[in-house]
Amino acid sequence: MRARIALALLCWLGILAASPAAADEPRNFIYTGELAENVDLLDRSDIEGAQVIYPWRMLEPEKGEYDFSAIEADLALTDVRGKQLFAQIQDRFFLPTARNVPQYLLDDPEYGGGLARQYDNPGEGEPEGQGWTAMQWNPAVRARFQALLQALAERFDGRLYGVNLPESSFDPLSEEGGEDGFTCDAYFAGTLDNMRAARAAFEDTQVVQYINFWPCEWNNDHRYMERAFALAVEQGIGTGGPDIVPHKRAQMKNSYPFFNRHKDDLPLIAMAIQEPTLTYTNPETGEKFTRAEFVAFARDYLGVDVIFWSVEAPWLAGDRTQKPRQRGRGFL
Repeated sequence: MRARIALALLCWLGILAASPAAADEPRNFIYTGELAENVDLLDRSDIEGAQVIYPWRMLEPEKGEYDFSAIEADLALTDVRGKQLFAQIQDRFFLPTARNVPQYLLDDPEYGGGLARQYDNPGEGEPEGQGWTAMQWNPAVRARFQALLQALAERFDGRLYGVNLPESSFDPLSEEGGEDGFTCDAYFAGTLDNMRAARAAFEDTQVVQYINFWPCEWNNDHRYMERAFALAVEQGIGTGGPDIVPHKRAQMKNSYPFFNRHKDDLPLIAMAIQEPTLTYTNPETGEKFTRAEFVAFARDYLGVDVIFWSVEAPWLAGDRTQKPRQRGRGFL
């Protein structure tokens, strides 16, 4: 009898060993442009930190002169609460009037105008928008951005939990080879160069590159997606993106399969549920995606470690829904 019990126990243990381990629940951060206005959410026990957007112009008001007071103020808010801060260094903007890079980039001919126009998708059923992206394919522009990253690292390496570079997606209004010098290959190469520079600058702070789409590419047909994730794995760079939309076809034909493929190889996967993400409808239910649906897809398919939740997410908003909608420094 004891032999049979022992055999049964060994079989049961064998089944457990062969079964895949349950994925850890993603950690919850809030996503905002104005942390001071959202400390009530930061104080929640189920929120571990905040991702805050810092436009380039705010951090470098004059060439080579940096103002990091906004980050210091936000670190003071997170540190005293035992929470963590993730800084997104923003070089692209989603309103026609938002040109939030240092003025010298716009004025000095060396930088070719500094910004290029782009289309923007503000959400499901919303009219197409326009904005701007820093011309990272211009070596002079990119050198200034990398100087900013180095200055940030000298001040905040090990103090910030993470730094992330903006999304790879760029939908230019101009054609390839135009006056601004844009080509898809040059844009891709410039983005990877910034990834390497950020990784070299920060030793103790997590570095994350947002990867969602690439100009000129669909379904990895230029191998941009494949090569970007390979670099991230090789150099220990985290990846992420601005939108978790379960099974959405466009993402499933671009970045999502690579998150799934490399979820055990990357040091961190951090993805957001921003305001446009909240507009998407689950085709199976006809209703907006629920928190549970977002989390299940993020956890089980994408391997997400951290979710940056818009402060407008219904499960966070609660009684705050009557507060005026904020378009903080990162949403412009």
